[in-house]
Amino acid sequence: MARKILAVDDEPSIVRLVSAALTARGYEVVTAADGEEALAKVAEERPDLIVCDIMMPRMDGREVARRLAADPVTRKIPLIFLSAIGDLDDQLDTLQEGGQEYLTKPFNPAELASYVEAMLDPDRADEVAKLRQQHVGKLRAMTNIMHRRQGS
Repeated sequence: MARKILAVDDEPSIVRLVSAALTARGYEVVTAADGEEALAKVAEERPDLIVCDIMMPRMDGREVARRLAADPVTRKIPLIFLSAIGDLDDQLDTLQEGGQEYLTKPFNPAELASYVEAMLDPDRADEVAKLRQQHVGKLRAMTNIMHRRQGS
């Protein structure tokens, strides 16, 4: 049986792209257009992983993540934030909170699929941790440069 992924985004083109990238790798993809629908789909579909936009109507992705984390039944579902938010500090905070990954739009569908595969394979936990550490290191360097320039 195929692993199930929930793709959550209010932009239909992004949902189609996520779905195409992941179904090509053999995953079953279910979709939601906002955070409230996402929580309903989680209860109904029990996905193995969630790819979720941050900025959405009715309920944003951060609130979805908070509610999932507060529920013992859903707290261990891996989550990848996929967002156009360009705020480097925000990305860094998200990655340092743990429990989620963060890819920015536009994204490389192959990179997304690789993250999904790694996050669903317990034997690749070290790989995911290494990718996160590299991403955090790059973001720290960029935010330090940005803050230095703002202080000048």
